[in-house]
Amino acid sequence: MPDMPNRGVVFWPVGCGDSITLVIDDETIIQIDLHHCAEAESEDDDRAPIIDRLLEILPERDGRPYLAAFGVTHLDQDHVLGFARLLDEVTIGDLWFTPRIFWEQDQDELSEDAKAFVKEAERRISAIKENDEVDSGDRVRIIGYMDAVKDSYDDVPEEAITVPGTAFTAVDGVDLEGVFRAFVHAPFEEDGEGERNDTSFALQVTLSSDVDEDLRVLLLGDLGYPTLKKIFERSEDVDLEWDVLLAPHHCSKKAMYEREDGRDVLRRDILDAFEAAASEDATIVASSTTIPSSDTDGANPPHRKAANRYEDTAPNFVVTADVSPEVIAFAPGADGPVALDADVVAESSVLGAAIALGRGAAKPAGKRVGFGDR
Repeated sequence: MPDMPNRGVVFWPVGCGDSITLVIDDETIIQIDLHHCAEAESEDDDRAPIIDRLLEILPERDGRPYLAAFGVTHLDQDHVLGFARLLDEVTIGDLWFTPRIFWEQDQDELSEDAKAFVKEAERRISAIKENDEVDSGDRVRIIGYMDAVKDSYDDVPEEAITVPGTAFTAVDGVDLEGVFRAFVHAPFEEDGEGERNDTSFALQVTLSSDVDEDLRVLLLGDLGYPTLKKIFERSEDVDLEWDVLLAPHHCSKKAMYEREDGRDVLRRDILDAFEAAASEDATIVASSTTIPSSDTDGANPPHRKAANRYEDTAPNFVVTADVSPEVIAFAPGADGPVALDADVVAESSVLGAAIALGRGAAKPAGKRVGFGDR
């Protein structure tokens, strides 16, 4: 498959939830968060049945679909829906999560898929305690500080833990330096016992090649303004730069507004920080339903206020629901990141297949995904 781009990122239309696929090469695919709605399996539903799509594009290892890594930013249902099925049908080499999952595992509010994730994480931790070196299928990467659970997990080896302010290049035991890099921004130590959204892990993912410019993707989970502000205050500029930004918490206004005296107060400093770190033709992606024409007090994301601010912050702003059933995908390009469509990606490629599957068509349509200049 000579025309296959060997790396890129796909944002799937899954309603108000996150499902991000990072393609490193034909054999190395990473999934960040999962929102597989059973209703999406109907032909009348424009949302992608993400597990079904992954099963069609994943490589095989020992006769089973193989996912090099699966990471859950936090255990809210819209980030882990369908995990039990994924675990049953796919070999997951590496499991990424924050320490928060260990001390909230007995809470009744966890969904069945979240409980399945905790059970699998616990199983892998037990395997690591018995054998310092484990094979694919038992590996973990704990993202964050272990202080809140250190009494129970004090014998977890240091190499299984990655704290904010550091980067990693290994996926499922293979060092991909020069190809893949993930810089960890959050969760911070002081946020470890906060609201679950505030304990999301946040990454700057860089995908590189020998001939193309880097593609830098900023994934911020469901973080709100206070934590986002700390990220931009504490991290070096190079680790904040982005070509593609996933709007935090499905285009929530809490990324740039705080509540004071019964009204929303804009914190423009975070928007200035986003803009300063953006590349020339940067794109903000909202993984959500269609943005409402106006906001209602107390309504869940997406929020019109946030969308308006993002449209003023970056050259391009696109909502997954607005291009559904198509996917939104990017790859490194010779002149900078490329928004992928049928003119760029060969039908035989992994990303080409992802785009075709997202559309539900036999082949990619001959037009650009709908996100040009605003």
